[in-house]
Amino acid sequence: MRCLSPHVLLLTLAAAILPAAEGLTRSQAEAAVAAIAAERTEELKKARAPEVAAKELKLGDKSLRWLEKEFNLAPEGQRSLWISMHGGGGAPAAVNDQQWKNQIRLYAPAEGIVVAPRAPTNTWNLWHEGHIDPMFARLIDDFVAVRGVHPAKVYLLGYSAGGDGVWQLAPRMPDRFAAAAMMAGHTNGVSTLGVRNLPFAMFVGGADTAYNRHKVVAEKIAEFGRLQQEDPEGYAHLGRVYEGLPHWMGLKDAEALPWMAKFTRTAWPKKVVWVQTGVTHAQFYWLQVPAEVAKPGQKLVATVRGQAITLTGDVPKGTALRLSDALVNLDEPVTVTVNGQPAFQGKVPRSEAVIRAALTGRLDPPICPTALLTL
Repeated sequence: MRCLSPHVLLLTLAAAILPAAEGLTRSQAEAAVAAIAAERTEELKKARAPEVAAKELKLGDKSLRWLEKEFNLAPEGQRSLWISMHGGGGAPAAVNDQQWKNQIRLYAPAEGIVVAPRAPTNTWNLWHEGHIDPMFARLIDDFVAVRGVHPAKVYLLGYSAGGDGVWQLAPRMPDRFAAAAMMAGHTNGVSTLGVRNLPFAMFVGGADTAYNRHKVVAEKIAEFGRLQQEDPEGYAHLGRVYEGLPHWMGLKDAEALPWMAKFTRTAWPKKVVWVQTGVTHAQFYWLQVPAEVAKPGQKLVATVRGQAITLTGDVPKGTALRLSDALVNLDEPVTVTVNGQPAFQGKVPRSEAVIRAALTGRLDPPICPTALLTL
């Protein structure tokens, strides 16, 4: 008789209690998340250990290398990951290499693994080309599976061109991060409305006049203040304009790290503001849209009050809600309204297939849905 591993046995027992047509109970769904996550972790440990050891991952024709340092590591499974993006850009490879090697020396968190990746290209927009998003998603999964990082304790920061990248990446994939910090970068006109649930720090020297960085960042700090005044539960931020300092701020901006470390990722926010930017995504917190209809500028706002879910804005056909008992009570009916019109009323069953698909695509148990409602 073949022996089953503990997580497979747990999943088998959980699935056997109720017929699949009736859906899983909450406890069964929780057991399924734990079991499938453990199974997926073991798979990724074996598959990704070589690239983590080599400090290099490849997707298509692009390669992402990195340097790393460890600081007072928490127990495995509870560690934090700090992704620190270098400056440079639009320069010879040797210049960007120098910036990369300097970046790993800049910041020292109280705990965690600092990773300074080397941008795959030498273009001006080093960190916000379309290949970066899937590369960072893979990097995070690697460190969760192989190095014991907690997926709710991943932090993003960058200096100069790396700061440009923070402005761009944070609104595209805020549900990957616990907090973000932008040092001496330029927004390049991106909308930051999507970071409602991501604590965001901004730093610039008051004498950093190139590209009007000092003015652009000051305006953004003021904008975050207005947004938080209008929406007090969102847009947590820290902003500094260091008077008299040039582009290099003498590491005064390192005050970001203890501020960031106070936060863990908000996985199931009751309000989500999704604005598609230059690189579109099909998934954002508990929202999902067909990839083929996503386009820059689309704005979708979703709110949850009790069992009522309201969607406003550009809600394309095929929009799906990735649900969990962390968001609504799946034992009770939910109602969905889209731009003032009723779209759904009823129960949404928990499903092992939904759980497995989510964890296969992304090793992130805290944000794993247990039910899916396609409108």
